[in-house]
Amino acid sequence: MLLGVDVGGTFTDAALLTNAGLVTAKAPSTPSDQSEGVLAAVSAALEAAGASASDVSRFAHGMTVGTNALLEGKVARTALLATEGFVDLEELGRQARAELYRLCAGHPPPLVPPSLRVPVPERTGPNGVIRALDESVLAERVRGLDVEAAGVCLLWGFRHREHEQAVARLLERELPDVHVSTSHETAGVFREYERCATTVVDAALSPLLRRYLERLAERAREAGLPEPEVMLSSGGVASAAIAARHGSWTVLSGPAGGAVGAARSAERAGLPDVVCLDMGGTSCDVSVAFGGRAGETGGREVGGRALALPMVDVHTIGAGGGSVAWRDAGGALRVGPRSAGADPGPACYGRGGEDPTVTDANLLLGYLDSDSPLAGGVELDLAAAERAVAGLGDALGLSAAETAAGIVRVAGSEMARAVRVMTVERGIDPRDLALLAFGGAGPLHACAIADELGMRQVVVPRASGVLSALGLIVSERRRELVASELLAGDALTGEAAARAVTRLARQGREELGSDDTDVRVRYDLRYSGQAFEITVAGEPEPDVDELRREFDRAHEQRYGYSDPDATLELVTVRVAVALPGGELAAAVAAEEPSAARRQVTFDGEQVEADVLRGRIGDVRGPAVCELPEATLVVPPGWSGSADEDGTIVLERG
Repeated sequence: MLLGVDVGGTFTDAALLTNAGLVTAKAPSTPSDQSEGVLAAVSAALEAAGASASDVSRFAHGMTVGTNALLEGKVARTALLATEGFVDLEELGRQARAELYRLCAGHPPPLVPPSLRVPVPERTGPNGVIRALDESVLAERVRGLDVEAAGVCLLWGFRHREHEQAVARLLERELPDVHVSTSHETAGVFREYERCATTVVDAALSPLLRRYLERLAERAREAGLPEPEVMLSSGGVASAAIAARHGSWTVLSGPAGGAVGAARSAERAGLPDVVCLDMGGTSCDVSVAFGGRAGETGGREVGGRALALPMVDVHTIGAGGGSVAWRDAGGALRVGPRSAGADPGPACYGRGGEDPTVTDANLLLGYLDSDSPLAGGVELDLAAAERAVAGLGDALGLSAAETAAGIVRVAGSEMARAVRVMTVERGIDPRDLALLAFGGAGPLHACAIADELGMRQVVVPRASGVLSALGLIVSERRRELVASELLAGDALTGEAAARAVTRLARQGREELGSDDTDVRVRYDLRYSGQAFEITVAGEPEPDVDELRREFDRAHEQRYGYSDPDATLELVTVRVAVALPGGELAAAVAAEEPSAARRQVTFDGEQVEADVLRGRIGDVRGPAVCELPEATLVVPPGWSGSADEDGTIVLERG
């Protein structure tokens, strides 16, 4: 059996792939120690399957430990060792404003204070050593440092790694209990600020990740489970040891599983080009998949901190089922980013929450039913939801029903804006794509978001409520490697690029311990004189003319023009070496179909809607489909049917 467990802000989801099909379960997340919620979800899934832990052959895990620590600033005490004269790289950054038109907005404070920035007496240039490393002086400078971790980032360390390796060995001798991250291992790319910031984050997170994963591995062993593999931000899984060694590689561990699962589900449904919308209890993640593969990027900011790492390309906003609705100083209705979380949760959970949330609004509008418990056995309290929403309505001068409709509409607009960020702002027309909605709350809002964006198809997998956990099961075992090459003009040849690819692929195969791997290559390209690159896919030994055509096309789509006569530069080679993951489950076990009717509100009017449960066939709005871990709302004007896997495909008009 294959097991995937994904930790969300509100619930921890488990998906167990057995010979008989897919078995799923949910348990409340435990923020103080996520491993408790993980084992609770695993126990529930095994019990539902009538299986034991010894039946599980593979255990993949997606988590938010690194993300939460980075956003909250609760990281290890970290030192930075950088070339003399460059120790303030992290704080100086790019000297760009956090927000162009808000002079008061600032960047997050550096993770390393000035007192822990250690100048390293050395210097290398593009062609090698300029000043030899003085280890005796450096040993005096680091001796007695009171830190848990240290990041080493030297100029040109991405090309000449010998000095960084020597500094790491010195730290191991002088400070044997300190975790050491080197920039050439963590993010071996040019641009010293991004490389430095990534290395600092890696060092600051790794001790926390190591403690958490050691605790989880111990509990897994006690329960009879295999050692967990961990989802990386790139969309592939790696051993717990690798994840603990490089904490920065797991910052988007949670969203990555959902993006992979959504892309694979869309491909299986015959719609490989989709916008993927994952709305859980705390946040909403938006990504785009083409050809059944989640989009990737070579770096981004998380919590205002630059990370020059391969990542699934996801845009996250604070709009989830538990997002709190509030009145701002101007009297406008707002939703999020604050969330009621798992404890106490929305008011309708009956656990002491008093703030109105999106889930409370959905209950009042009839989209959820107090007689139908949510996944995880959560009973809904309609009276508590009415009190919470009515209290906000009094402040806004609206009735409870009007306030609930406003909350849902505002939350939907926020998510539609996030979809535009990933599509319209990148030259992609969302009307050409389907919208695949998942997460516990995503299908509730999918059709309304599609209406706002002019999208005509909505796809909802039957296991949409735990699709992130399912994505963990089907994810590849993968190693991502990068090398900045800086080739232009006559130096940019297929042979030169192929040499870099061969070197990186060999390293990846060695680390995975197999020669039977899939090798995928992407190239960061730009026109001569440009400051930033566009990444395009290519062959291991590329045809430079074909690369040129692909780059021109991508540049035209992104910026509205191309320059076929400009000199092309290859900046970075990116190689993914992968072993296949599990196969996506076919049918999800479903109960016999049943139907009922209840009052549901659409556009301010109450209508009788069909309520469909169990095995679903044809669907015509107005309707509500109660899936095992999620609820799909089908407004008037939308209709469709479920395929043999239980995936529902709806069309508008």
